[in-house]
Amino acid sequence: MSRWGLTIPLTGVPLTAHKELVEQLPDLGYTDAWTAETAGTDAFTPLVLASQWAPQLRLGTAIVPVYTRGPGLLAMQAATVAELAPGRFVLGIGASSPVIVSQWNAASFDEPFARSRDTLRFLRSALAGEKVSEKYDTFAVSKFRLERPVDPPPSIMLAALRPGMLRLAAREADGAITNWLAASDVPQVRSVVGPDVELAARIFVCPTEDAEAARGLGRMLISSYLTVPVYAAFHEWLGRGEALAPMHEAWAAGDRQKANQVIPDSVVDELVVHGSVESCREQVQSYVDNGLTTPVIALLPTGEDPFEQVRGLAPR
Repeated sequence: MSRWGLTIPLTGVPLTAHKELVEQLPDLGYTDAWTAETAGTDAFTPLVLASQWAPQLRLGTAIVPVYTRGPGLLAMQAATVAELAPGRFVLGIGASSPVIVSQWNAASFDEPFARSRDTLRFLRSALAGEKVSEKYDTFAVSKFRLERPVDPPPSIMLAALRPGMLRLAAREADGAITNWLAASDVPQVRSVVGPDVELAARIFVCPTEDAEAARGLGRMLISSYLTVPVYAAFHEWLGRGEALAPMHEAWAAGDRQKANQVIPDSVVDELVVHGSVESCREQVQSYVDNGLTTPVIALLPTGEDPFEQVRGLAPR
C-alpha cells in the first residue's frame, strides 16, 4: 500500500494554527502526519494534537534520537501517543547526529549502530508490556515495566541510510526511514531492504517556479546536512561522492559560501523537489513509482500560502 505523508508543523506556522489544515488532510488524500526533532518542536507533542484533530491519520516520528532520552522515558512517550492514536502510531527512532546528540544535548555519540539496535530491541520488549531486565551492549535496564502498556503496541521504524542499518531495519524493525535521496536512488535502497519492507523518506519540496530561489535554499540545506559524516557516506554509496567533493573540500576549509556555490545544479535538482505545485506533486509521485512506500513531504517556505500548497500537493 502506498501512503502519502506530510511533515508537521509547517515552517512559520504556530502549532495551534495547524488545526484547520490537519483536520482536512484525510479528505485531501493524505494518510500520514510525521514530525521531526532537531531544534524546533519535539517529535511527540505535535502528534498529540494531530491525534485529536484527525483520528483517521497514521502518525509517526521521523525521527526520535536514541541518545537524548533514557530508554524507559522513550518507551513511556511512545506508549502515551500510542494510547491516543490506537493502532495508528509509528515510533521512528534513529542515531541522529553528533551535533544534536553531543553539542546540543550533552550526550556521548558512541556506537550508533549498536545503540540503535539495542534501543530497538528494548522497545520491542517494553512496548509489549514485558518487564525488562537486560544488559545490552550499550546500556543496561533493570526491572522496567510500563504502567500503561498499549494494545496493540506501536510499530517501530528505524532511520537507516547505508546497507548495515538498512538490513537491521528490514530484519528487526517494522520498516526503514531514510532522508536526502533522489527518486532515482530509491531502487538502490529498496534492493537492500527487500520488496516487502515499508520504506519511508522525507522529501524536501519547494513549490516555486523561481528555480534560482529554490536552488539557493536547497544549497544551504544540502551543505548543512550532507557535510555530516553519515550523510557524506550515504551519498558516496549512492554515487555522488565525486559531485559533492568540492563542497566537502570548501566546508572543511571553513569556506561556507564556497561550499554552497560549488554544489552542482543537477545535485540540487535531484535532492530538492521544486517547480509548480503540480510538477512537485508529480515528482513526489515518482519516488513512489520507483519503490518508495511512504513519501513524507517536508514543505520548504516560498512566501506563498503553505496551506494552499499542501492542498495542491495532495495525491491525485
